[in-house]
Amino acid sequence: MHVFLNLKTALIRITWFFFTTLPLTFINTVTAEEIIISIRDDVYVDYKQFLNGRNVLQVQDFSGKTIRRDVVDMIIAQQALKLGGFEHTFHYSPGKLNFRNTKMIQQGKLLISFDSYWLSDALALQENVYISKPVIKRGEYVAGIYTSPKNKAVLSIRTLEDLKRFTATSTPKWRTDWKTLQDLPIKELIREDEWLSQARLVNIQWVDFMLMAFHSTPDKSFTLENIYLVPVEGVGVMLDDSRHFVISKNHPLGAHALKAMNKGLAILRKQKLIAKAYLQAGFFVDKNNLKIINK
Repeated sequence: MHVFLNLKTALIRITWFFFTTLPLTFINTVTAEEIIISIRDDVYVDYKQFLNGRNVLQVQDFSGKTIRRDVVDMIIAQQALKLGGFEHTFHYSPGKLNFRNTKMIQQGKLLISFDSYWLSDALALQENVYISKPVIKRGEYVAGIYTSPKNKAVLSIRTLEDLKRFTATSTPKWRTDWKTLQDLPIKELIREDEWLSQARLVNIQWVDFMLMAFHSTPDKSFTLENIYLVPVEGVGVMLDDSRHFVISKNHPLGAHALKAMNKGLAILRKQKLIAKAYLQAGFFVDKNNLKIINK
């Protein structure tokens, strides 16, 4: 059984490698009806568990154990495209992605990222990508200061001045996150380009904290594999930017997907489904119950 699974995994990886190295004209031909979407594997697992067999286009209730900002992004993107008249279907290719996704969208080998981008990151790519209307508006994103539950010193943070004793991690490839942390009076900002590695560093207390979207669990905690992180209670950090979907200008369906996405987002916003989704996911929080320390 293990041999079969290993062979199956190898075949999937070979097929995906073959797909990504094909001439662009051939790729566009074979994916006319089914669009390949690459997605981080941990996000895909949570997405599948959250849907639990439901039709993604019919989801109206976004409460659940595995719901998170990334999962809401995936659902909102698909619903918006459908409402906007985009009739193609999607096939997911999960993996331990870093920034390969962005390069493939720029090249036209992928149509779209279902993980939204900060506007500051999207603008750096605008020669090769279309930028959708905001799915998360500027001023709506308040992040938590996430740390190990064993790090009692970080959990005692109450003011901006308190941050001076602590280290944080992020990557300059996420311009808004990096700039936000640079503007905080922290002891040291440590670069780590992979999100999962950032979480692991904080979990083992080699780094004191990271900024993370609040989660829908009762205590807003985050759990993945052996990683368990909790937010500083009652404290938030404002990330002053909006988030958008990026769509390849170099894919033959790019212009059509952009038009559909913007039309669908407008419909969902009018229905107030976007705000409801991120609120139920724990991502949107009541700012009256938080002290925004960098306001």
